[in-house]
Amino acid sequence: MKTLCITFCWLLFTGLLPTTMLNAQTVTGIVTAASDGNPLPGAVVLEIGTNNSVQTDFDGKYSIILTSKNPKLSFSYLGFQQQTVKVKDLKVINIILQEDTQALREVVVLGYTTQKKIAITGSVTMVDSQNLSIRPPSDYYNTEGYTTIQENDFREVSKNPLSTFSVDVDRAAYSNIRRFINGGDLPPIDAVRIEEMINYFSYDYKEPSRDEPFSINTELSECPWNTKNMLLHIGLQGKKIETEDLPPSNIVFLIDVSGSMESPNKLPLLKSSFKLLIETLRPQDKVAMVVYAGNSGLVLPATPCNEKRTILDALDALNAGGSTAGGAGLELAYKVAGENFIKGGNNRIILATDGDFNVGPSSNAAMERLVESNRDKGIAISVLGFGMGNYKDDKAEIIADKGNGNYAYIDNLLEAKKVLVSEFGGTLFTIAKDVKFQLEFNPAVVSGYRLIGYENRLLNEEDFDDDTKDAGEIGAGHTVTALYEIIPGPAQGKSDLKYQQSDLTANALKGKEIVTLKLRYKEPDGNKSKLLEEVVKNDPESLKKTSDNFRFSAGVASFGMLLRSSKYLEDLTWEKAIQLASDSKGEDEDGYKGEMIRLMKSASLLQLTASNE
Repeated sequence: MKTLCITFCWLLFTGLLPTTMLNAQTVTGIVTAASDGNPLPGAVVLEIGTNNSVQTDFDGKYSIILTSKNPKLSFSYLGFQQQTVKVKDLKVINIILQEDTQALREVVVLGYTTQKKIAITGSVTMVDSQNLSIRPPSDYYNTEGYTTIQENDFREVSKNPLSTFSVDVDRAAYSNIRRFINGGDLPPIDAVRIEEMINYFSYDYKEPSRDEPFSINTELSECPWNTKNMLLHIGLQGKKIETEDLPPSNIVFLIDVSGSMESPNKLPLLKSSFKLLIETLRPQDKVAMVVYAGNSGLVLPATPCNEKRTILDALDALNAGGSTAGGAGLELAYKVAGENFIKGGNNRIILATDGDFNVGPSSNAAMERLVESNRDKGIAISVLGFGMGNYKDDKAEIIADKGNGNYAYIDNLLEAKKVLVSEFGGTLFTIAKDVKFQLEFNPAVVSGYRLIGYENRLLNEEDFDDDTKDAGEIGAGHTVTALYEIIPGPAQGKSDLKYQQSDLTANALKGKEIVTLKLRYKEPDGNKSKLLEEVVKNDPESLKKTSDNFRFSAGVASFGMLLRSSKYLEDLTWEKAIQLASDSKGEDEDGYKGEMIRLMKSASLLQLTASNE
């Protein structure tokens, strides 16, 4: 203790210890919305005149250590009036923010800098937080890449009675959309994948039986945005497995350390995210670390997780610089994973990148072939996306889809905690692979249908029974949700066929069944699929009697349709979509649903200002 005191005094005498640390003041509190009293996660608390800022957590709580004399704090959240408070001797400051339709035209504080919205294209003008002088960004070039999505149209049941698609448990689109909206901009249309928005949220489905990896849950009611039609809700609930019962993991971190990863929301956030995962891993798990820039290299051989300090030190030592040899990095990561393969375990590469592969075999086709050639060996690959401006969503999605893994976009540390800690089992442990749906609609009672989302997951009719066709994976505890908008009434058009006609069966003519749902899946280490089948009765219930699952998923779909300016909006408005989601929020322990409702309100204001320009 005496030595510690002497050292402290020496630091103070030599000036190496700032005198401000002697009287450092910590302020804590909660930021809430005046409209509903709910906490505001991700609100920015900034010590004015400094670069010192924090964000509120999912409960709206914050804690900030002040660094200046006579400090003032500003509290801001997109779509709300900014508040400024003199701290004085206060230790606790709770703030209630008022909504403001003009807030989107004002300066929005974003941590070290602020942004002022000038267009809906993703371009921004940076504003210095010290003197608010406007300056153009010196290195901002928006070259983000997204796969083009053509919205699913209605299909005639008389000509297309079968609808076949692969499941999808990716959630990257939602957090990426959140990044755009929180930055004061609307996302590009092709960044909006509605099925990923819906599946970002967990739903209260029944648990599966002991013999099956998941349960099937269905509901049928009127369609909220077109009451002439019906909406079919399908939900899968994956079997939950306690962490201690999960098989051991052989994980290879494949980390992009190229020059494009230098930004604070890339490599620094990546390191913090992986630290959360490392703390979650057990002694029986092991981690290796491969990096790539101009060249690729092994910076940490497979290390058991009872040596976490060694793993953390290797992670802390990483720095960004150079070009991006993504292909070489992938090849090395697969080699390392294969050398440390655990039979019956979880063998997985976690690729963390902004997706900017620009050296070596960088085309999407080459990456796809590389991943496909390795997945049958039992090594999966998941992708964590980071950053903005040059983000390559299309490449990240291809790698995860073809590599029997999942794909998440990490826009902040809270999202990293959700993906890598709260949903640890679902993110890393597969309970069923190559999961496919096929629905057969009854032409006696259904005229047409459209699958909402899943545009890049559609399969041919014959793919359903073909066990060589790749499909999606479901992780432990994951939920998967799909929605169909259905046009009721007998199908038309049979007489248009010149060479064949189909007579309806007795089951169809009875009209008691609206659809037969078939599902195929394989065990994680299996090659032959198993078949499940369930019939949905033609017995819709009123929207008011449906579950929160039904109405909230419809609210999320409405959000996505509005962002995409869907041609099937009918009488859907932002007000109706927000009300639908708000009324069905139910229990929201982690605040994700409340956060989405606030995003919807912000997006509606952004769309309003865009239409007025």
